[in-house]
Amino acid sequence: MSTPAAPAVVPDSALADTVLGRLTEVYPAAGDPFRAQEMIAYMKGVAPFLGVRTPERRALSRTVLAGLPAPDETDCTAVALRCFALPEREYHYFAVDYLRRHVKRCSSAFLPVARTLVTTVSWWDTVDHLAAHVVGGLVAADPALGARMDEWIADDDLWVVRTALLHQLRFKADTDADRLFSSCLLRSGHPDFFIRKAIGWSLREYARTAPSEVRAFVAQNSSRLSPLSVREALKNLPPV
Repeated sequence: MSTPAAPAVVPDSALADTVLGRLTEVYPAAGDPFRAQEMIAYMKGVAPFLGVRTPERRALSRTVLAGLPAPDETDCTAVALRCFALPEREYHYFAVDYLRRHVKRCSSAFLPVARTLVTTVSWWDTVDHLAAHVVGGLVAADPALGARMDEWIADDDLWVVRTALLHQLRFKADTDADRLFSSCLLRSGHPDFFIRKAIGWSLREYARTAPSEVRAFVAQNSSRLSPLSVREALKNLPPV
Protein backbone atom coordinates (compact mmCIF):
# COMPACT_ATOMS: atom_id res chain seq x y z
CA MET A 1 0.00 0.00 0.00
CA SER A 2 1.03 3.61 -0.40
CA THR A 3 2.49 5.29 2.64
CA PRO A 4 0.67 8.57 3.29
CA ALA A 5 2.66 11.73 2.74
CA ALA A 6 1.78 15.16 4.02
CA PRO A 7 1.58 17.85 1.34
CA ALA A 8 4.93 19.52 0.86
CA VAL A 9 4.96 23.13 1.99
CA VAL A 10 7.20 25.55 0.14
CA PRO A 11 9.09 27.54 2.77
CA ASP A 12 10.11 31.17 2.46
CA SER A 13 13.62 31.55 1.10
CA ALA A 14 15.28 34.72 -0.15
CA LEU A 15 17.89 32.58 -1.89
CA ALA A 16 15.18 30.66 -3.74
CA ASP A 17 13.60 33.96 -4.78
CA THR A 18 16.88 34.98 -6.38
CA VAL A 19 17.54 31.60 -7.98
CA LEU A 20 14.07 31.30 -9.49
CA GLY A 21 14.13 34.90 -10.69
CA ARG A 22 17.36 34.35 -12.56
CA LEU A 23 16.43 30.88 -13.74
CA THR A 24 13.11 31.86 -15.29
CA GLU A 25 14.85 34.66 -17.13
CA VAL A 26 17.80 32.84 -18.68
CA TYR A 27 16.35 29.38 -19.40
CA PRO A 28 13.43 30.48 -21.64
CA ALA A 29 15.67 32.89 -23.55
CA ALA A 30 17.89 29.96 -24.53
CA GLY A 31 15.02 27.70 -25.55
CA ASP A 32 14.49 26.30 -29.03
CA PRO A 33 10.87 25.37 -29.91
CA PHE A 34 11.89 22.84 -32.56
CA ARG A 35 14.35 21.15 -30.20
CA ALA A 36 11.69 21.23 -27.48
CA GLN A 37 9.38 19.11 -29.64
CA GLU A 38 12.16 16.58 -30.18
CA MET A 39 12.78 16.39 -26.44
CA ILE A 40 9.07 16.01 -25.67
CA ALA A 41 8.86 13.11 -28.12
CA TYR A 42 11.97 11.42 -26.70
CA MET A 43 10.58 11.65 -23.17
CA LYS A 44 7.18 10.26 -24.25
CA GLY A 45 5.38 13.52 -23.55
CA VAL A 46 5.93 13.36 -19.79
CA ALA A 47 6.35 17.16 -19.63
CA PRO A 48 6.79 20.20 -21.88
CA PHE A 49 10.34 21.34 -22.62
CA LEU A 50 11.92 24.69 -23.33
CA GLY A 51 14.35 23.07 -25.73
CA VAL A 52 17.67 23.67 -23.91
CA ARG A 53 20.25 20.93 -24.38
CA THR A 54 22.04 19.57 -21.31
CA PRO A 55 25.51 21.15 -21.83
CA GLU A 56 23.98 24.56 -22.49
CA ARG A 57 21.54 24.18 -19.61
CA ARG A 58 24.33 23.41 -17.17
CA ALA A 59 26.35 26.38 -18.38
CA LEU A 60 23.31 28.58 -17.86
CA SER A 61 22.86 27.09 -14.39
CA ARG A 62 26.37 28.14 -13.46
CA THR A 63 25.48 31.65 -14.54
CA VAL A 64 22.30 31.55 -12.45
CA LEU A 65 24.21 30.46 -9.36
CA ALA A 66 27.23 32.72 -9.80
CA GLY A 67 27.97 34.71 -6.67
CA LEU A 68 25.23 33.10 -4.59
CA PRO A 69 25.87 31.50 -1.19
CA ALA A 70 25.53 27.80 -0.50
CA PRO A 71 21.98 26.87 0.54
CA ASP A 72 20.74 25.47 3.80
CA GLU A 73 18.03 22.79 3.96
CA THR A 74 15.21 25.34 3.81
CA ASP A 75 16.71 26.86 0.66
CA CYS A 76 17.07 23.42 -0.93
CA THR A 77 13.46 22.64 -0.17
CA ALA A 78 12.21 25.91 -1.59
CA VAL A 79 14.32 25.75 -4.74
CA ALA A 80 13.39 22.15 -5.49
CA LEU A 81 9.65 22.46 -4.86
CA ARG A 82 9.37 25.71 -6.76
CA CYS A 83 11.27 24.28 -9.73
CA PHE A 84 9.09 21.18 -9.82
CA ALA A 85 5.99 23.39 -9.71
CA LEU A 86 7.02 24.85 -13.07
CA PRO A 87 5.86 22.90 -16.12
CA GLU A 88 8.99 22.72 -18.25
CA ARG A 89 11.28 19.79 -17.62
CA GLU A 90 14.52 21.77 -17.66
CA TYR A 91 13.50 23.39 -14.35
CA HIS A 92 13.09 19.93 -12.83
CA TYR A 93 16.55 19.01 -14.06
CA PHE A 94 17.96 22.14 -12.45
CA ALA A 95 16.40 21.14 -9.13
CA VAL A 96 17.84 17.64 -9.31
CA ASP A 97 21.32 18.96 -10.14
CA TYR A 98 21.04 21.48 -7.30
CA LEU A 99 20.11 18.79 -4.78
CA ARG A 100 22.82 16.45 -6.00
CA ARG A 101 25.34 19.19 -5.31
CA HIS A 102 23.99 20.13 -1.90
CA VAL A 103 22.45 16.95 -0.47
CA LYS A 104 25.02 16.91 2.35
CA ARG A 105 23.47 20.14 3.62
CA CYS A 106 20.14 18.36 4.11
CA SER A 107 19.14 16.32 7.15
CA SER A 108 17.03 13.19 7.38
CA ALA A 109 14.01 15.47 7.60
CA PHE A 110 14.45 16.18 3.89
CA LEU A 111 13.31 12.67 2.93
CA PRO A 112 9.59 13.58 2.63
CA VAL A 113 10.55 16.39 0.27
CA ALA A 114 12.54 13.91 -1.82
CA ARG A 115 9.49 11.65 -1.94
CA THR A 116 7.37 14.55 -3.17
CA LEU A 117 9.84 15.14 -5.99
CA VAL A 118 9.96 11.43 -6.87
CA THR A 119 6.17 11.40 -7.21
CA THR A 120 5.89 14.68 -9.14
CA VAL A 121 5.85 14.37 -12.96
CA SER A 122 7.52 11.00 -12.45
CA TRP A 123 9.76 9.52 -15.12
CA TRP A 124 13.15 7.85 -15.11
CA ASP A 125 15.04 10.99 -16.13
CA THR A 126 14.48 12.65 -12.75
CA VAL A 127 13.62 9.71 -10.51
CA ASP A 128 16.83 7.77 -11.09
CA HIS A 129 19.07 10.70 -10.15
CA LEU A 130 16.91 11.50 -7.13
CA ALA A 131 17.13 7.85 -6.07
CA ALA A 132 20.88 7.37 -6.40
CA HIS A 133 22.14 10.81 -5.43
CA VAL A 134 19.54 12.44 -3.18
CA VAL A 135 17.66 9.66 -1.40
CA GLY A 136 20.81 7.54 -1.46
CA GLY A 137 22.80 10.42 -0.02
CA LEU A 138 20.34 10.88 2.81
CA VAL A 139 20.34 7.18 3.68
CA ALA A 140 24.13 7.01 3.52
CA ALA A 141 24.32 9.88 6.02
CA ASP A 142 21.67 8.34 8.29
CA PRO A 143 21.43 4.55 7.93
CA ALA A 144 18.35 4.57 10.17
CA LEU A 145 16.49 5.82 7.09
CA GLY A 146 16.92 2.33 5.67
CA ALA A 147 13.76 1.44 7.57
CA ARG A 148 11.93 4.00 5.46
CA MET A 149 13.23 2.28 2.35
CA ASP A 150 11.63 -0.91 3.68
CA GLU A 151 8.35 1.01 3.64
CA TRP A 152 8.93 2.49 0.20
CA ILE A 153 9.67 -0.90 -1.37
CA ALA A 154 6.13 -2.00 -0.46
CA ASP A 155 4.50 1.15 -1.86
CA ASP A 156 1.86 1.16 -4.60
CA ASP A 157 3.64 3.92 -6.51
CA LEU A 158 6.08 2.24 -8.90
CA TRP A 159 8.45 5.24 -8.82
CA VAL A 160 8.69 5.09 -5.03
CA VAL A 161 9.44 1.38 -5.38
CA ARG A 162 12.05 2.06 -8.05
CA THR A 163 13.68 4.63 -5.78
CA ALA A 164 13.87 2.11 -2.94
CA LEU A 165 15.51 -0.39 -5.28
CA LEU A 166 18.04 2.09 -6.67
CA HIS A 167 18.96 4.16 -3.61
CA GLN A 168 22.06 2.03 -2.88
CA LEU A 169 23.49 2.24 -6.41
CA ARG A 170 26.54 4.22 -5.26
CA PHE A 171 27.08 2.47 -1.91
CA LYS A 172 29.58 -0.13 -3.18
CA ALA A 173 31.06 -1.95 -0.17
CA ASP A 174 28.66 -0.12 2.16
CA THR A 175 25.65 -1.72 0.48
CA ASP A 176 23.22 -3.40 2.86
CA ALA A 177 23.13 -6.64 0.89
CA ASP A 178 20.37 -8.18 2.99
CA ARG A 179 18.12 -5.18 2.29
CA LEU A 180 19.03 -5.18 -1.40
CA PHE A 181 18.35 -8.88 -1.89
CA SER A 182 15.15 -8.90 0.14
CA SER A 183 13.88 -5.85 -1.75
CA CYS A 184 14.57 -7.51 -5.09
CA LEU A 185 12.72 -10.64 -4.05
CA LEU A 186 9.80 -8.71 -2.60
CA ARG A 187 9.13 -6.98 -5.93
CA SER A 188 10.39 -9.73 -8.23
CA GLY A 189 6.87 -10.45 -9.44
CA HIS A 190 6.08 -6.83 -10.28
CA PRO A 191 4.75 -6.63 -13.85
CA ASP A 192 6.19 -3.22 -14.74
CA PHE A 193 9.28 -2.91 -16.91
CA PHE A 194 10.73 -0.10 -14.79
CA ILE A 195 10.69 -2.25 -11.64
CA ARG A 196 12.11 -5.35 -13.30
CA LYS A 197 14.82 -3.26 -14.92
CA ALA A 198 15.63 -1.58 -11.57
CA ILE A 199 15.98 -4.96 -9.87
CA GLY A 200 18.52 -6.03 -12.46
CA TRP A 201 20.31 -2.69 -12.41
CA SER A 202 20.67 -2.63 -8.63
CA LEU A 203 22.05 -6.18 -8.64
CA ARG A 204 24.39 -5.43 -11.57
CA GLU A 205 25.83 -2.43 -9.76
CA TYR A 206 26.39 -4.42 -6.56
CA ALA A 207 28.04 -7.15 -8.64
CA ARG A 208 30.90 -4.71 -9.26
CA THR A 209 31.68 -5.04 -5.53
CA ALA A 210 30.43 -8.54 -4.72
CA PRO A 211 30.20 -10.58 -7.94
CA SER A 212 30.07 -14.01 -6.31
CA GLU A 213 27.29 -12.95 -3.93
CA VAL A 214 25.17 -11.56 -6.76
CA ARG A 215 25.78 -14.59 -8.94
CA ALA A 216 24.77 -16.90 -6.09
CA PHE A 217 21.66 -14.84 -5.34
CA VAL A 218 20.53 -14.92 -8.96
CA ALA A 219 21.20 -18.64 -9.28
CA GLN A 220 19.23 -19.39 -6.14
CA ASN A 221 16.29 -17.21 -7.15
CA SER A 222 16.25 -17.43 -10.95
CA SER A 223 12.76 -18.91 -10.92
CA ARG A 224 11.43 -15.87 -9.03
CA LEU A 225 13.28 -13.15 -10.92
CA SER A 226 12.09 -12.04 -14.35
CA PRO A 227 14.32 -12.86 -17.35
CA LEU A 228 14.93 -9.11 -17.73
CA SER A 229 16.12 -8.81 -14.12
CA VAL A 230 18.39 -11.85 -14.48
CA ARG A 231 19.85 -10.61 -17.75
CA GLU A 232 20.57 -7.16 -16.34
CA ALA A 233 22.01 -8.52 -13.09
CA LEU A 234 24.52 -10.76 -14.86
CA LYS A 235 25.26 -8.42 -17.75
CA ASN A 236 28.82 -7.53 -16.74
CA LEU A 237 29.78 -10.82 -15.09
CA PRO A 238 31.89 -13.29 -17.07
CA PRO A 239 30.19 -16.59 -17.93
CA VAL A 240 30.86 -19.44 -15.55
